[in-house]
Amino acid sequence: MKTRSGLLITFGLLSLTLVVAGIFSSASNGVPAGVWVRNGIAWIVGALAATGLSALKWRGTLQVAVWAAPAGLAASLLGPGIQDVHRWVALGPLHLNVAMLLLPAAVVALAVLCTAGAWAWLACLAALVLLVVQPDASQATTLAAVAVLAAFAAFPQTVLRVGVAVIATALAGLAWLRPDPLDPVAEVEGILGLALDLSPWLAAAAGLLLVGVAILPVLWGLRGSPTERLAGAALGLCLLLWAVAPFLGAFPVPLMGLGMSPIIGAWLGVGLLAGLRGKE
Repeated sequence: MKTRSGLLITFGLLSLTLVVAGIFSSASNGVPAGVWVRNGIAWIVGALAATGLSALKWRGTLQVAVWAAPAGLAASLLGPGIQDVHRWVALGPLHLNVAMLLLPAAVVALAVLCTAGAWAWLACLAALVLLVVQPDASQATTLAAVAVLAAFAAFPQTVLRVGVAVIATALAGLAWLRPDPLDPVAEVEGILGLALDLSPWLAAAAGLLLVGVAILPVLWGLRGSPTERLAGAALGLCLLLWAVAPFLGAFPVPLMGLGMSPIIGAWLGVGLLAGLRGKE
């Protein structure tokens, strides 16, 4: 798993298993095929996008990725939202969760650019503020945690480390205090419960796979440069907090729950991470 293709193939196998498990659990509980088939399509689209992204030699991709997050989050505020919650952008019949689509690539980009000046940090701060406004406590917590990780790696000065930690933690805490009236959807936020109803072994295997997906970028990064190690840790932390969030509130289960955004988003993060190898 030292190469770009090794990361893509390994992630592809793990994520596909989770996607299939989610489709099986949903279909077994009467969810229409027109709903769950989108996860399969998202996996294919994400795999193709990640493969292309990993082959790009343009370093400006990192700048695009880090600024796409606040731009997309700002766009999500333009729509009417659902019960005053603004997490989605509509593309025809599809409603994409902007944070889950764009944050994985953004955290990889932040990890790489965190020592290159203030622009990446400004993008991170803007995205955090917008996540509070949406509100989305799980994604705000995820981005805040990655920001603290990047700050401790980038800044030798204690005052800068503490400053980033205080601001990020305060914004994440504020997101948790915002009203979030949305109820969980069984095949999205409660998919592990549906799997548990079918088989405890299926639910346990899915939980282990979610942890494995989060560990994978970390292990891959350990075989590379310091930048790759930090980027791998940032993406791994993002995916781990995604997996934990559904136990704390009505938040989507990544890869397994029905929804195209986390599947494509995770692939984009993995593709950008894989593309770092050999560019330094």
